Amino acid sequence: MPTNTSSNFEMNFGQKYNESLPSLGDVIGDVMQFFIPPNNTELISKQKIYGVGGDFAANLISALEHKVDICPSSNEMHAAFSACAHAELTGIGFALTTYMVGSLPCTSAAAMALTESLPVVFISGAPAEAEVNHVALHHTIHPNSSWKADYDNALKAFSALGMKVERLQGQRVNGQPNIAGERFYQLVCEAYKTKQPVFIEIPRDLVFAKTQPLKLPSSVDNICCGGNILAGTQLIVDSIIEKLSKAEKPVLFIGDKLKHNAKLKRLIIDFAYTYNVPYATTWFAKGLFDEYAPLCLGAYNGIFTQTIGKDYIDQQMDYAIDIATSIFAQDSNSAFGTGTHKIDSFDNKTVLKGSSLLEKDLIEVFELLLADPAKQQIKRFNYQSDYDLPLEVNNNNAIDFNNLAHTLNELQFEDDTAYLYLPEVGNSYFASYGLKVKKSTIGRGWLTNPWYGAMGSSLPYARVASQLIKENGDDDRAVVITGDGGFHFQLNELIHFLKDATNVTIIYMRNNVYHLGKSSDADIYRCNDNNFDVHSIIKAYQGQSKTCNTVGEFKTYFKDCVKPNAGIRLIEVPAKPIEERQCHELTLLNLYIKAQNGMPEAVKKWQALIQ
Repeated sequence: MPTNTSSNFEMNFGQKYNESLPSLGDVIGDVMQFFIPPNNTELISKQKIYGVGGDFAANLISALEHKVDICPSSNEMHAAFSACAHAELTGIGFALTTYMVGSLPCTSAAAMALTESLPVVFISGAPAEAEVNHVALHHTIHPNSSWKADYDNALKAFSALGMKVERLQGQRVNGQPNIAGERFYQLVCEAYKTKQPVFIEIPRDLVFAKTQPLKLPSSVDNICCGGNILAGTQLIVDSIIEKLSKAEKPVLFIGDKLKHNAKLKRLIIDFAYTYNVPYATTWFAKGLFDEYAPLCLGAYNGIFTQTIGKDYIDQQMDYAIDIATSIFAQDSNSAFGTGTHKIDSFDNKTVLKGSSLLEKDLIEVFELLLADPAKQQIKRFNYQSDYDLPLEVNNNNAIDFNNLAHTLNELQFEDDTAYLYLPEVGNSYFASYGLKVKKSTIGRGWLTNPWYGAMGSSLPYARVASQLIKENGDDDRAVVITGDGGFHFQLNELIHFLKDATNVTIIYMRNNVYHLGKSSDADIYRCNDNNFDVHSIIKAYQGQSKTCNTVGEFKTYFKDCVKPNAGIRLIEVPAKPIEERQCHELTLLNLYIKAQNGMPEAVKKWQALIQ
């Protein structure tokens, strides 16, 4: 292998070129900074990377620590979940681990990033190129009976998930700098453009080696090949205008592919308010918009919908524009396959999935629709919003999943501060669909991983959200809703709220079992013990906590929890895993499952509901 020396480069390309060569570590830092999306430059000035230190990552840490914010995590999986949250909120996320023993625990979060379409760059330190030989290094997966050392297990594992993976390579030709910096840039571009994760291993001897200099584009908007390359946009726009001319009560139905496209989101909202067209989101896109806005119908999902939008969509809508929803039907996003999702079966609609990189085709459609309102001759519709007042809950009632959302809606209605809800997988997740959310200053009012459902991500997500809220100088409050099973899975992440001096409110729904999906009394479902003292745990993190049994107690303490600089707060709610205490959505889902299983009484009740 050629020696990577300055004299070789100088002899080949000259002294000035040699002096212009950056190290790979410098290029990696510059590329990471470059990928702060333009709409988030006020939110974050330095890119963040979440990780855990390790020997093979040590050079990367040294190279990056003065260029980006390296945020330590309590373990590698939480670092990866935090990177996913950063991608959700800012458009891209980065995770850093050491070789194999560090990177392999990230595969669960990588699977989530794939499923949730999150542009996350998983970076792992790796052995030096000179170290790759017949000797099995520590951190490798290598049984002592093996006849061959395999250094590619992590690459194979991430590749098996369907991700793009690559180990960067060093100099191959004498006098020619390596192309590792340019490859790193192209891989990050791949993640950003396709909204899919990538995995990159970086040999530790390359970090301070010289690489080709890069001339980065003027902005991330210019990393693609230009605008929409698909033809026929004007014909699509003409068809939409014709259908709108015949409609009286159209609806925009918006999917989760919009999550990372601020420009398209802005265009759709401009269109809605220009022509007074109400809009609803899928369940997976909940939290993208302020649900208190006059045209917002909330999140719609057939019979499970509790907002004012349900009646309007089910009974009055005469034309729908379906925008940026998933290519494949997903049962929990379309009324769990119950056949009650009106928009799924509605004939008079235009479906705009968005099949171009960065949804350039959809951007062009809405730019044309808004180009010249007089020329387009689209009428302004007469939709009048019915203000959806929160349901009042009796203060003397026991607080539980059945009235948690209504109680929080009362509190949010009275409070100018926005609550950013982060529900954990389980009963907390389903209960959260009854929440009416305000738009947080960081762009989302509700944040979770609804499709993949990876337990243990709500606190890493809340950590990132709390960091961004603090850096933005706002009083918005991250509110985690979790069962005790999910909480125990991740409570060690609380150390970073203490270290960062950020605020979080945790609603701890304690029933001592993994209740969602429970089908027996086997010990595997027992996630807690009656003698566990959660208050001692919170005190150890310098937080405050209280057990609340009634709605009135909950309201009083919650108001205290969301005050500025309240720090870590936890509200313990003794929840009962019985049907009467379930939230509306889960009660319906359980009834539907029983009906599908042929239970006569359930079949009768279900038919009465859907009629």
